[in-house]
Amino acid sequence: MRMMLRTSTTLIAISLLLTCITGGAGESLREGRQRTLLYSDDFDKDLSQWVVEQSKGTTRLVNGQLDIDGGGGCTMWFKQRLSAPVLIEYEATPVKAGGRHDRVSDLNCFWMAIDPRHPEDIFAKTDSRTGDFGEYHPFRLYYVGYGGNNNSSTRFRRYPGDGSRPLLPEHDLKDEKFLLKPNKTLKIQIVSDGSRQQYIRNGEVIFDFTDDKPFREGWFGFRTVSNHLKIDNFRVYRLGD
Repeated sequence: MRMMLRTSTTLIAISLLLTCITGGAGESLREGRQRTLLYSDDFDKDLSQWVVEQSKGTTRLVNGQLDIDGGGGCTMWFKQRLSAPVLIEYEATPVKAGGRHDRVSDLNCFWMAIDPRHPEDIFAKTDSRTGDFGEYHPFRLYYVGYGGNNNSSTRFRRYPGDGSRPLLPEHDLKDEKFLLKPNKTLKIQIVSDGSRQQYIRNGEVIFDFTDDKPFREGWFGFRTVSNHLKIDNFRVYRLGD
């Protein structure tokens, strides 16, 4: 009986450990903490808070929402440089309504992004960037590709700033429950709390990463390619203790 109990306890411990490092992980770091609103955009006025890097398609405001309708890559940077601890949140809908670019895929984002060649100004070379994904590989940042690769995977990566893009097996999710659904709005929340990074979808922690050498400041950007997205209710909060 003692051996069976010990074995069961070990299995439970292993199960809990796996839960903490894979999709659907852990408790959100945002819970029970004071929030102070730093920035917001309801996308009902203009795009003056953003810089768009896109060569094909359109990024505009439609009916009080941000509408990204692109035939190629698009990165849309929030102009303000952010520093941890912060909570970033927004609502996003992948559109499938018969439009030319209505491909349900790639609800992606960058955060705490820095261009090592211009660490004080991520916009130093914005005029020469076209939104091609490879242009950002040399950056230092955190990245989630939600529903990437034609909506077959959801991935978290930490770009170290040397052109490499390491991918840990536990950060490569392929289960259908972690993929996009046409015309279904998702509430995305990103907690950047120094060494801890969390990506939360509809209240569920999808990625929970502890970084030994954390990126504590940088820029946030929406990222997508060859699809149609609607985004609304963007907020950035300072998180208290």
